[in-house]
Amino acid sequence: MPRRETVKIKSAILGIECGGTRTVALLAHGTGPALKREEFGPANLRLLDDAKLARHFRKIKAAFPAPDLLGIGMAGARTESDRARIRKASALVWKGVPCLATNDLETALAAGRAKRPSANAILPAARILILSGTGSCCYGRNSAGKTKKLGGWGHLLGDKGSGFEIGMRALKAIVYYLDLDGRWTTLGKRVLQALNLNEPNELIDWVRDAPKDDIAALAPDVFAAAAKRDSIAIDILTGASSSLARDAVHCAKPLAETGELVEFVFAGSILVKQRGFAKQVETKIRERWPSAVCAALKRESVWGAVELARSNAPAGGDVSKAVFDGVVDRDESGKPWATRLLSATLTEQRNPRSMGLDKMTIGAAIDLMLSEDEKLPEAIRQERDAIAWVVRRIAEAFAVGGRLFYVGAGTSGRLGVLDASECPPTFRADPEMVQGIIAGGARAIANPVEGAEDDPDAGARAIRFRDVAKKDVVVGIAASGRTPFVWGALWEAKAIGAKTALVCFNPDLKMARKDRPDRIIAPDIGPEILTGSTRLKSGTATKLILNMFTTLAMVRIGKVVSNLMVDVKPSNVKLRDRAERIVREITGGDVEAAQMALKKTNWNVKRACELLMACGKK
Repeated sequence: MPRRETVKIKSAILGIECGGTRTVALLAHGTGPALKREEFGPANLRLLDDAKLARHFRKIKAAFPAPDLLGIGMAGARTESDRARIRKASALVWKGVPCLATNDLETALAAGRAKRPSANAILPAARILILSGTGSCCYGRNSAGKTKKLGGWGHLLGDKGSGFEIGMRALKAIVYYLDLDGRWTTLGKRVLQALNLNEPNELIDWVRDAPKDDIAALAPDVFAAAAKRDSIAIDILTGASSSLARDAVHCAKPLAETGELVEFVFAGSILVKQRGFAKQVETKIRERWPSAVCAALKRESVWGAVELARSNAPAGGDVSKAVFDGVVDRDESGKPWATRLLSATLTEQRNPRSMGLDKMTIGAAIDLMLSEDEKLPEAIRQERDAIAWVVRRIAEAFAVGGRLFYVGAGTSGRLGVLDASECPPTFRADPEMVQGIIAGGARAIANPVEGAEDDPDAGARAIRFRDVAKKDVVVGIAASGRTPFVWGALWEAKAIGAKTALVCFNPDLKMARKDRPDRIIAPDIGPEILTGSTRLKSGTATKLILNMFTTLAMVRIGKVVSNLMVDVKPSNVKLRDRAERIVREITGGDVEAAQMALKKTNWNVKRACELLMACGKK
């Protein structure tokens, strides 16, 4: 996030905080009180496409006068591409209004910040937000701007110490103890009353259909039962407070040295409304971090959106759009991920031969497409040396247990996944040997995932979490040559020490030597006949090049004899028939001998050939 000297701004700032339960919007002067406050429906970025996001913003716009600045914190905004989506939607709705976009954790943390510390005040080394409402999360930032997040994985994967976990643990506990000793506790009675149920068996149907908010709504009954000394409720809350305190301290450790002053800010209905529980959490934090300062959030976290918009404006009050538009051509570590404007790339230029495509006969259009495809082999041949270099590096990696990773987005990513998926049956390769990484993950194979390709950090994370090592090869595939997700992956792989290459169709690609992968394969195939549709010539050329990479690398490591797939995996009738023919071709044996050898070797073609050859020598 851009950092600027804090200044006083007289402009009207519209702060918006979008969460899974509701959206709060608040209009204020930069240094003054709220002018207007409104509530709207829930909005989690990951559950909204661009059209729904813009529609949500339009509802907010209709309720307020035009602001001079926008600050938007949104649940689900994890990455720079997420923040870019928010800025893009806000630009459509509030035309020309600068927008600072972030997540709802940053806004809550900013809302808890002291207005202005005194001159002699000791500033905390780090500030940690502990959020416990329906869900839970810990999020911290230190004075150097380093951040740490712990939790926030949702009610199925995490949310320790949240209202949902407290409610769910209560449901499980009351039926467990009913089975154990026939005891129906105070907590059990309160739950039935709260849900208007008559007896425990009715809980089965209720919990099956209950949304997480309804389960979290049982938390106040747990607190009430604990106040009546219900032992089950007390145990549940003791565990929840321990979880929150432990996670908060773990969040602080990477951000501050032991003994340094750290401020822990409590937020969310569980910690703000249940003061006794918050005191338990504070006590347990102090046991682990004696110099801790704990305080509940004293104003709505939407104020953090106002504060962030105000404090990130440039000194002098010059409200420049560039300040809020965020990173344009660099990732969050400062690496340039866009080397040229997309409109300047060859893949986006118009093909003069297809200007009349919409008026051509089908036969003429077919001839045009085929004639354009005829250019591909010669264009690819011009890159033969670079392709050969990559093939050698892949074969060398395979020989020492290394792997090949394809990284791409859209059509490029799907072609990488396709080539990787065909290696196990064709060459009996371990599925880990060749892997495809596509922006947006598995969902993007069949359906586009908005904004996924624009996130370089996501590409870098994919490389880290696939445990890429020095002995591996990473091949980026990007028709335009400038896909941020691909570049993030390539730079991360290069930093690790893996061999790197880029397949693209932008021969004019330019960048500093230090930013380049080991090899760039960039055939000049000309513009697409359908402008910008890189699933056409670019896709066909990509498939040809990837075929060369894996096929020739597998040949070099001994998975091919002559031109026969001796490591084919006969997983169906067609492939078993092929396996029999391969064995007969190599050994000169008959059908019965080939089938016998294949059955004895569990349909391993290479071993079947060795078995028959050994029998022949005897």
